[in-house]
Amino acid sequence: MKNLQEATEKICELKGSLVAVNALLSSILKVLPDTARQELLRTFTDHSEVVRTVLLHTQISDVTINSFERDVARDSALIEALRPA
Repeated sequence: MKNLQEATEKICELKGSLVAVNALLSSILKVLPDTARQELLRTFTDHSEVVRTVLLHTQISDVTINSFERDVARDSALIEALRPA
C-alpha cells in the first residue's frame, strides 16, 4: 500500500508541475510578438510531427499518444488564438 500511496503522490506532484508549466507557457505566448508566434507555430508543427512519428514507432501506451495529440491540438489552438485579428 505504501508504494501505491507514493505513486499517487508523485502523479499529483507531476500534475501540479504540468499545470504550472502550462500557465507559464501561456503567459510567454501572450507577450510574444506576432512574428515570433507565427514562427513558433511553424516550428511546433514540424517538431510535433517528428515526435508523432517517433511515438508511433515505439512501445508506448495509447493513453500517452492520445494525451500528446490532445495537448498538441490545444497548444496549437492557443498559439492561433493569440494572433491579432
